[in-house]
Amino acid sequence: MKKTNIEKLKLEVYEETLENGLSIYIIPKNNCNNIYATFSTKYGSNNDEFIPLNEKKMKSFPLGIAHFLEHKMFEMEDGTDPFEIYSNNGADANANTSNYKTTYLFSGPEFFKENINYLLDYVQKPYFTDKNVEKEKGIIIQEIKMYQDDPYSVLYEKGLYNSFIKHPIKIPVIGDIKNVSQITKEDLYTCYNTFYNPGNMFVVVTGNVDPQEVIEIIKQNQNNKEFEKFKPIKQKQYDEPDKVEKEIDTIKMDINIPKITLNYKINYNNLNLDLREIQSYLSIITDINIGSTSILNEKLKNDNVITSNLDYTFIYTDKHILLTILGETEKIELLSSKIEEKMNNLEITEEEFERKKLNTISSYIFMSDNIFSMNEKVMNNIIKYNEVKTDDIEYIKNLSFKKATDIIKKLDLTNKCKVIIEPK
Repeated sequence: MKKTNIEKLKLEVYEETLENGLSIYIIPKNNCNNIYATFSTKYGSNNDEFIPLNEKKMKSFPLGIAHFLEHKMFEMEDGTDPFEIYSNNGADANANTSNYKTTYLFSGPEFFKENINYLLDYVQKPYFTDKNVEKEKGIIIQEIKMYQDDPYSVLYEKGLYNSFIKHPIKIPVIGDIKNVSQITKEDLYTCYNTFYNPGNMFVVVTGNVDPQEVIEIIKQNQNNKEFEKFKPIKQKQYDEPDKVEKEIDTIKMDINIPKITLNYKINYNNLNLDLREIQSYLSIITDINIGSTSILNEKLKNDNVITSNLDYTFIYTDKHILLTILGETEKIELLSSKIEEKMNNLEITEEEFERKKLNTISSYIFMSDNIFSMNEKVMNNIIKYNEVKTDDIEYIKNLSFKKATDIIKKLDLTNKCKVIIEPK
């Protein structure tokens, strides 16, 4: 078992990789009463075309199948309900699918051994039939329709769709009605057997636990099961262009106040920086210029252009980062022009830069006291970097103002798209 100190936070990460390839990460926090455990596979909605286990040809699968598979993992052959099992043990359970991973989880202060064993058991024992697959299609199609009626979901998803041309990140994680309707139990088993191998999965446990005890429980559970040796999965690579699919789109919906998203598609490979660097610098640069405390944001509120802060997020692929800026206003054209004007004239002072670094460090220290946030941090680190980063505070401290200004000069923000939702 490997132990690494998380710098400046008096926390440790314990790591172990079992013989079957399953990776385990534990951050004990004995001054809290709760335990949070996640069991993830490196399989999400982006993994739609690959060579299945023990096959030789590349095969494409219906969009949304990773999310569909997540739903079906809660169907037990004996008819038991995992949510009820956890509820009886005083725990909450759930699951989620993203572009890059699928995660099954529980949280609760008691019955850890029973809960972690059950988590491993039900996720590693799929049960798909023609009947239960057909039943699930109706449930997920209703979920798709619900999202189609939500203006913020439509704004986000249409923005992604119009920003990317080839990459599957343009398609909603949940898929669409046409693709979901095509999913078969054979598809589910093929995807499950390819990606749900211990060598492609990892467990993260945070909270009031003993690391050695956790590893022994998981090891004993896995020793009682047999798995095929994991082989690297060959997946389709997408040569995504820098340009966007569609520069402007207007949608009519049953809303009162118009909404807008502006997406900037940035090829970070052109900056000769790794993903961690570009995310760190871009986050600070963006926050200074359009964040909740920015001069632009305050002016827009004072001028009654917006009533709530501009919102922004970053979406990443192996080549691009998409900066998505969202606003709600009765003055769409004015808001759009003000954001574009600011994005074309990004600027920071050294004082602002250093202050934002301190804010970022403070947020990280605050997050470190939360077992759910730390678990999420570890999961994201594994997906993005294939390791747990333990030097975040020093890393942020060492960010350079000069490098930040150089990045601003080199940023290519010409590839952008706009989506507007107007009242019917």
